Amino acid sequence: MNISPDVSAATVRSAQYGTSAEWYCDFRYGPVEGLGPEEGVHRRDPSSVLRIDGTFHVWYTKSVGQSFGMGTGDPDAKVFPWDQAEVWHATSADGHHWSEQQRAVGAGEPGSYDDRSVFTPEVLAHDGRFHLVYQVIASPYVARAFESIAMATAPSPDGPWTKSDAPLISPTEDGEWLGDEDNRLMVVSKGSFDSHKTHDPLLIPFDGRFFLYYKGEQMGEEITAGGRNTRWGVAIADQIDGPYVRSPLNPITNSGHETCLWRHGDGIAALLTTDGPERNTIQFAADGVNFEIQSYVPDPPVAAGPLRLHGPSTNPLDGIRWGLTHRLELPWHYISGYAVDERRKIAYRPGGTPDIPAPPPGPLTEEIPA
Repeated sequence: MNISPDVSAATVRSAQYGTSAEWYCDFRYGPVEGLGPEEGVHRRDPSSVLRIDGTFHVWYTKSVGQSFGMGTGDPDAKVFPWDQAEVWHATSADGHHWSEQQRAVGAGEPGSYDDRSVFTPEVLAHDGRFHLVYQVIASPYVARAFESIAMATAPSPDGPWTKSDAPLISPTEDGEWLGDEDNRLMVVSKGSFDSHKTHDPLLIPFDGRFFLYYKGEQMGEEITAGGRNTRWGVAIADQIDGPYVRSPLNPITNSGHETCLWRHGDGIAALLTTDGPERNTIQFAADGVNFEIQSYVPDPPVAAGPLRLHGPSTNPLDGIRWGLTHRLELPWHYISGYAVDERRKIAYRPGGTPDIPAPPPGPLTEEIPA
């Protein structure tokens, strides 16, 4: 499209956005049994859902008891809902009715790199084994504590899970704190986008290697025009157990909180939510690194755990067609279902009708080879 110099900046920008509705959708939400609200229990951060031999599997953060925030003066007090947490496993025959099975991964022994909490898992089935990647934090949980990403592997969804001896990636720690007060906003210099925390991992085999996507938090993080200044990076390895090397192009997004990515066509698609100037967008990168906005979507699922397809999607929305998400019913967190809803864009097509049934959160039939 040729644009006259005598047009507004908004007109120039609009020419850069896609005109196809292929990537656009709304979302619907509904309860699931077995993982819903429960007094005294937090369940959040569901992994992708795997379907194996006719059974759906999900892993998630679970903790018990009220959290009190920072500054209580008690080093053993629960700080946040994801503090003093474990990774748990649940199964379902239909995607609606879930049965909590058992703890998959717990905190490590005192003095270990994960002795305080393990949380925010993601799962990958690859070459007959199962791989959980998740966040870890060591005691004490203070404002300036650094958080890393670790892995555990197992021969089946039921375990037993063997942890990595050390984190896969850790913060760069290349900023400099100002003073001795435990205040994460006071810095001499901020350092890299992931100088303070590496969060929300997601592992995808791509282009003959393994791409470990994650959210970075910076020392001295500030609120910007896009809200919280969180961004994603990627670390790449030739072998699934590493070593993982950060991309020189990091950060690869300027927005996004919990990671949500899937194989689409020859590249990687991503749903960015919550934070940053490009939040609530679906993006695509043919090389898995250079992401471009494909659509803006209203009210997307937070910490989405979609059904993970065995191969790349042909329709971009198939990679997030349905799954699980976490919700908040004060003061407890819980897990519910979500589904893509395309009724609105169908209604706006020639001959379209707004009266098609609303899709409930529910299963597809994608099998992951065991």
